[in-house]
Amino acid sequence: MGDSQMDVDVSLETPVPDVFIAPSIKQDLLHSGSSYTHFSAVPPTLQSKPKGDPTQDPQPGPACALGVDEAGRGPVLGPMVYGLFYLPLPLSDPLLRETHHFDDSKVLTPAVRSNLMEKLCTPESDLYTQCGWAVEVMSARDIGANMMKPTSTYNLNAQAMDATIGLIHGVFKQGVNVKEIYIDTIGNPSTYQKKLEKIFPTAKVTVAKKADSLYPCVSAASVCAKVTRDAALEVLYESYVEPTKEEQDEEMGNTRAPVEPGWGSGYPSDARCTTWLKRNMDPVFGWGSEARFSWGTVKDLLDAKEIAANVEWPVDGDESSRLTSYFGAEKDKDSDELGSWFGQSIEVVF
Repeated sequence: MGDSQMDVDVSLETPVPDVFIAPSIKQDLLHSGSSYTHFSAVPPTLQSKPKGDPTQDPQPGPACALGVDEAGRGPVLGPMVYGLFYLPLPLSDPLLRETHHFDDSKVLTPAVRSNLMEKLCTPESDLYTQCGWAVEVMSARDIGANMMKPTSTYNLNAQAMDATIGLIHGVFKQGVNVKEIYIDTIGNPSTYQKKLEKIFPTAKVTVAKKADSLYPCVSAASVCAKVTRDAALEVLYESYVEPTKEEQDEEMGNTRAPVEPGWGSGYPSDARCTTWLKRNMDPVFGWGSEARFSWGTVKDLLDAKEIAANVEWPVDGDESSRLTSYFGAEKDKDSDELGSWFGQSIEVVF
C-alpha cells in the first residue's frame, strides 16, 4: 500500500480551470465518495437492426473496435477512472488519428484533451454520431477501503481488472458488435490477455504495454478517462473553495490579486498537492473522501505528531478500560456491578 513513484509532468496532469464537464460527472456521487459507472448512449449507426422475420434475432450492427485505458492510478487525491471507447473498425485510424488527432492522454495538453471530450459529447460532431464511450469512476474512499481490508485485501490491480471487465460486459449488453478489444496492460500482458480471452471468446483480444500510444481506440479511451478525472478533481475541490481575497476585497474597493487556489494534479510529487494536504488536514479525521488513506503520503502525514492529534488507546486487559468504569466510582468486589447499572433497589415501607 503506497504511492506510485513514477515521474509525472505536473503541468500535463493538472486540470485546466475550465475543463469540460462531461455527462460522466455525477456531482452528488463524487461528493459522497461513491464509485459509479457511466455509459453513453449507443449511436443509432452502431445499433443492431431488426430482421424482417420477427422470430429471428436482430442483425448485428457494424463490427467495432473497443479500447480500455485508465487515468489516476498513482495520485493521492481524487478517483481512479477507467475509460472505454468503441467505434466501427474501418473508422479507427481515419477518424481518431487523422481527423481528430487522438493520442495518449499523457502527451496531450489538458486543454486539447478537454476539447476532444467536448466534441465527443456534442451531437453535431462526427465523433458523437459514430462512437460510444463509458467510464468507471473508482472513488478514493473505495480504493482505500478495499486496500485496507483486514482480511482478503482487494488490491489495486484486482480492482482495476474488475472495472475493465465490467465496462466491456456493459457494452456487450448494450448490443454493440465488438470484434476487437485493445487494452493497456495491468502486470504481465500475456497473463491478462489469456484471462480476457476466456471471458470474451467472440472477440479478438490484444493486451499490450503502451497500448494508449499504439491503438487509436485506446488513445480515445484514455482521453475519456483523463478528462473525467480532471473534471472530478475540479468538482471535488469546489467543496473547499472559499471566496477569494479578490472577491472579498472587491466589496471593500480593494483590487489586490488573490493567492492561486487549488490542489494541483493530486500526485504526491506535486508540491501544490502536498502543500494542500498539510494545510487542510483535520488533526483527528484527516481529510474527506477525496483522499486515498491507503497511500503512503497520507499515512505519513497522519503519523506526524506535529500535525495529527496523538491518540492513545487503552492497553488490552487494562481494568480501567471497562465500560462500567464510566458509570460511577469503583464498586466493592462483592457488589452486584451489573445489577447496579440502572440504580440500586430500595425497600419501600407502607
